[in-house]
Amino acid sequence: MKAETVTAICAVVIAVASLVVSVYQTRAMRQHNRHSVRPMLQLHRGWPARGRAGIRLINSGLGPAIIVDSTVTVDGEVIGSWNAPSADRIRERLTVLPSAVTFNEHEVIATDSEQYLLSVPSYEPQNHAELEDLINRRLTLKICYESLYGGENYTAVLRPIR
Repeated sequence: MKAETVTAICAVVIAVASLVVSVYQTRAMRQHNRHSVRPMLQLHRGWPARGRAGIRLINSGLGPAIIVDSTVTVDGEVIGSWNAPSADRIRERLTVLPSAVTFNEHEVIATDSEQYLLSVPSYEPQNHAELEDLINRRLTLKICYESLYGGENYTAVLRPIR
């Protein structure tokens, strides 16, 4: 084998290795970028005496969450998406009317956002037992969302306490 042939083969091997490293690094960088804007929605129940109480939605991730879909269920019956008509159907069953914050499909929940979806401004156990029972034992809320990149199909679910 001639020296030129060996040199050419070595050059091709080095070029292919360089291409493999570049592709690997590009994939790693894309994955890092996706994680750097990943939202993380959380649903919490809270019942502080004489404080705002109810269902709280928090985006504790690093990027905004784009709502794809939502479903609210009470006693196993699907009410619909978490929108104004569904919230009103739930609230009309209660003697004390809680406030509600709803959203539509493709709505964006900002990073570090925190809002009460169904709540009373000043919780008192004797006056709001019906709402507490609804939220703790009868209501299921599922929110499907994604990041700016899309297609991840993340979910946040508030299930009844059994």
